[in-house]
Amino acid sequence: MDAPQDISMKTEEVLRVELEVLRHEHRDLDDAIDALHTRGVVDALTLQRLKKKKLFLKDKIALIEDRLTPDIIA
Repeated sequence: MDAPQDISMKTEEVLRVELEVLRHEHRDLDDAIDALHTRGVVDALTLQRLKKKKLFLKDKIALIEDRLTPDIIA
């Protein structure tokens, strides 16, 4: 997996592009996991790695979304 990067130094435009790429990769992993289940050929180790990568992407997506969402003081 990629080393964590400091998103505080990235521009909003760069973060939005990166967010779309990560969302696309997350969907692709979801499709791959579904395909493995559908075919009935499930290698437990491969499935575990795919799910771990998907979770990593989900966390990174949430981090970027939080950075892009302005703080609202009620």
